[in-house]
Amino acid sequence: MTTTVGYGPYTYTMDTEWAKVPAHIKLGYCHGIVTDAADNVYLFHTKGPSEGMTGPSVVKFDAHGNYLAAWGDEFGGGGAHGMLLHVEDGREVLYLTDINRGLVVKTTLDGEVLLELGVPDRPDLYDAERKYRPTDVAVAPGGDFYVADGYGQNYVHRYKADGTYVSSFGGKGSGVGELSCPHGVSIDTRRGEPEVYVADRSNNRIQVFTLEGEHKRFIDENMDWPCSFFFHEGDMYVPDLHSRVTIFDSNDRLITHLGEDQQLYKREGWPNLPADAFRANRFSSPHGLCVDPGGNIYVAEWTVNGRVTKLTKQG
Repeated sequence: MTTTVGYGPYTYTMDTEWAKVPAHIKLGYCHGIVTDAADNVYLFHTKGPSEGMTGPSVVKFDAHGNYLAAWGDEFGGGGAHGMLLHVEDGREVLYLTDINRGLVVKTTLDGEVLLELGVPDRPDLYDAERKYRPTDVAVAPGGDFYVADGYGQNYVHRYKADGTYVSSFGGKGSGVGELSCPHGVSIDTRRGEPEVYVADRSNNRIQVFTLEGEHKRFIDENMDWPCSFFFHEGDMYVPDLHSRVTIFDSNDRLITHLGEDQQLYKREGWPNLPADAFRANRFSSPHGLCVDPGGNIYVAEWTVNGRVTKLTKQG
């Protein structure tokens, strides 16, 4: 079904049935989503418990939602989570996180493994009881990359491009520089000097850091449960798990909420709700998001029903 959401230059046709998933693939919890230079869309998902949580976790579609390919069985079992597409030396690569195996994996667009990193060499932070469960990756202009341990010990770890460990910042808490479920991480270059944006989800805020991990400021207005970020033409797009997509301007001020439903996430059993609970003009649980060069938005929702939505920009 399609409907119209937004206003003015932020008006979109919302299609919750965009993805034409073949019969041999059953989508489950949809976590990450990216687009490549050819406007193909890559979805990172893991099947629900009733489906055994097995099968290919990366599913590729064209811009019209037609199925192209699938791979990544090794991310099954519920591990598939964060997904980043980055251009390195003229080649597009994917950074993927596996929360169950405690891995960050860099691959080609068809799944060839280029780099694999396990638990950081920090015995003061990790042991048999204190697990490492990475949720997202960001890459800085110089090639260093940052890994958010959102479901583990609440740190962000910095690495050189070759995977050499550099430093960490964060730690569990609600104070300045402390994090509670640093679910998403991204590098913002809109102000000239690169900054690290961290979705401090359980603290209902975003924290901004220098590349060295020094706290700079909070963003907590019009914020609920931010999952991650996508920067496009000066704006910041945030999938908010509490049933909305939020767009902020270049000064991180609210432009609009899209598809907002402030009742659905409060329902018992959310996000695993029956099909009749979902509406064509409302979101349930946006978890991942990307924007293509034309300004169209793709949203992956954390629901056992496996929903992927395309918002086609109007005008």
